Amino acid sequence: MSSSPEYTPPKVWVWNKANGGRFANINRPVAGPTHEKDLPVGKHPLQLYSLGTPNGVKVTIMLEELLAAGHKGAEYDAWLIRIGDGDQFSSGFVDVNPNSKIPALLDRSGEKPIRVFESGAILVHLAEKFGAFLPTEAAARAETLSWLFWQMGSAPFLGGGFGHFYAYAPFKIEYAIDRYAMEVKRQLDVLDRRLAETRFVAGDEYTIADMAIWPWYGGLAKGWQYGAGEFLQVQDYKNVQRWAEEIFQRPAVKRGRMVNRITGEPSEQLHERHDASDFDTKTQDKIGAPTAAAAG
Repeated sequence: MSSSPEYTPPKVWVWNKANGGRFANINRPVAGPTHEKDLPVGKHPLQLYSLGTPNGVKVTIMLEELLAAGHKGAEYDAWLIRIGDGDQFSSGFVDVNPNSKIPALLDRSGEKPIRVFESGAILVHLAEKFGAFLPTEAAARAETLSWLFWQMGSAPFLGGGFGHFYAYAPFKIEYAIDRYAMEVKRQLDVLDRRLAETRFVAGDEYTIADMAIWPWYGGLAKGWQYGAGEFLQVQDYKNVQRWAEEIFQRPAVKRGRMVNRITGEPSEQLHERHDASDFDTKTQDKIGAPTAAAAG
């Protein structure tokens, strides 16, 4: 079995060098801001500060689905947070999310602004605020929240575990890749078995559980994550494939994937979103601005 150079952990860990890998320039063992900078505020009640990673896409899909369902109060400004540049460590961002992770939401619709961080918390906040995509009947609500939190607990094994060691680590470690590939395939099997029974993850209705799970596992099924589709044989999970394609065809999902996106086709990148018309006039192919590589 191949392995990394031999390493014996010291009695006390000390941060004295960059750890290598794709995110070495922003990784650090302490919290708090690195620089003073206020966050911008737009014209809408909901202010989203994010990036088009799977966690960010969850929330923009939710907002676009709410608008498509006629909830005009869900109009929002989406501001781009370039995590590779350390935007998430500004004083303004840390005020909204002390954990310095995207996405972060500031709900300014009431007398006092409400900060909401962690993507799952944002989905629940919006679902309860607008009475949409989260059932009120006890059993259906419990099923939806159970699958929502399944995603929140499972995706770190996919992203921080498998994705990191397969795609981002400075060298390949067979043990780490095997360990997390096994777990990701187990998770896909959990999801595939569930979707053999139901149209959507929580049952017959489309909910915030689908919105949370799809950017991670739907993206994996469609071959978008880490270039690992063949490696993980994602085509074998037929029920996940069916579900992933059905959700992908929803117009609100297509719009949500575009918001705060800085990779891929320029026509699919809307770096900031301040009005519904921006999808027609301000994608990168329309404004001709240079793009950057995403981090995360």
